[in-house]
Amino acid sequence: MTWYQTLALKDLNGNAIAEEVLADKAVIFVNVASFCGYTKQYGGLVELQKEADAAGFTVIGVPCNQFGAQEPGTSDQIAAFCETTFGVNFPLLEKQDVNGPARSALYKHLVGDGADVKWNFEKFVVAADGRVITRFGSGTRPEDPAIRQALAKALG
Repeated sequence: MTWYQTLALKDLNGNAIAEEVLADKAVIFVNVASFCGYTKQYGGLVELQKEADAAGFTVIGVPCNQFGAQEPGTSDQIAAFCETTFGVNFPLLEKQDVNGPARSALYKHLVGDGADVKWNFEKFVVAADGRVITRFGSGTRPEDPAIRQALAKALG
């Protein structure tokens, strides 16, 4: 069983993430929100995903409503917003808690013994074997060269 299968990741519709989405790929996980000052980063994430398949990684968005209630919508509302406003071309997981007693299994894995997630659009780069390579705060934009360097390290 792979590291991500143990986390039972589900998409916005509650379906298990297909094996081919994550198999042998590095991943950048981003806790996203529709009504945040950083929401414009969706555009950069879409551009990053355009490079992803050829390079061997993927972007995964993780809606979260823990910061200022900035992701209050249903799964259908989130999907519609992301598609119509930004043309999101990467998978979105079901809404999750990233901090606190209800922290999802995914974020338990990503955060480990580290500090809590501080805000929306924090980014975690993970190697294909599940090792967390690094994390970036909300202010680090998807086009920042440091993200590409971390992805290159994750791709090994």
